[in-house]
Amino acid sequence: MLTATVSPKFQIAIPKEVRERLDLKAGTKVHVVPYQNRIEFVPIRPMKSMRGFIKKKFDTTIRSEKDRF
Repeated sequence: MLTATVSPKFQIAIPKEVRERLDLKAGTKVHVVPYQNRIEFVPIRPMKSMRGFIKKKFDTTIRSEKDRF
């Protein structure tokens, strides 16, 4: 488990392994979400960067019941 320390100015440095895994760059904005007894940081990504992020192909055929045409 990776750890970080809250500075006297309430700042936290994100460990390098996490920054690289999430492709975080300096200046990236994040949503700060308090959830139960923890804090979650969710990177804000532009919609254009989301294009093609789902690699799996979805089956969009509609299956009907035998008694329906």
